[in-house]
Amino acid sequence: MVEETEGVRLQKVLAAAGIASRRASEIMIDKGRVEVNGKVVTEQGMRVDPERDKIRVDGSRIPPPRRHIYVVLNKPRGVVATLEDPEGRPTLSDYLPRTRERLFHVGRLDTETEGLIILTNDGELGHRLSHPSYEVRKTYMVEVAGNMDNKTFRRLEKGLRLEDGPVKPDKLKLVSRTETRSLLNVTLHEGRNRIVRRMMEAVGHPVDRLSRIGIGPVRLGQLPVGQTRDITPEELGALMDLVGL
Repeated sequence: MVEETEGVRLQKVLAAAGIASRRASEIMIDKGRVEVNGKVVTEQGMRVDPERDKIRVDGSRIPPPRRHIYVVLNKPRGVVATLEDPEGRPTLSDYLPRTRERLFHVGRLDTETEGLIILTNDGELGHRLSHPSYEVRKTYMVEVAGNMDNKTFRRLEKGLRLEDGPVKPDKLKLVSRTETRSLLNVTLHEGRNRIVRRMMEAVGHPVDRLSRIGIGPVRLGQLPVGQTRDITPEELGALMDLVGL
């Protein structure tokens, strides 16, 4: 916490973050809805460092003022998950907004997999989101060939042993099935290459279509294929909490 003579008044920080007007922010402080570094604030006039202090409203993290770019892309199928390709194939760069800042993508997404990919120039957040020690969960919608029976589903749910070690989904849901196809929702904190495809192949149901729809608290939602959007303040605050920033 910074000294009282330094920093920015808390209500001004909340207003600048778009939480509420300064007057409405003061009322939230009066009602004990605001925390700074884990302590409820009820007195007006507190000064904070918005870059360093952890500020929450109703338990939700308010991220610091943005010094970096954070973008969500709904990657189309067939696009290489890189910014440049010597073979001239379509890349992420073809779908990004023009910016002077060089962005990099967070984590893997193979060429035939579509869906959510995060791009940023925030090296520390990107590193932590990608590092296996933080166990960031990724959620996929998976369409596989064939009618997956209950026995096979339970086998997947309990976990499998692949050639490079065991894997067990954090969450698994059978969304629908017909005689020729099954649709599943799979959540994993695994980062191994082609892990979802290899899981399905191991139980005899090769993947026909694979889409990542979530990374931690960030969801693809209704974002059209090939389009981008900025990560929301709520998503960014939750991501920072998730990886201890």
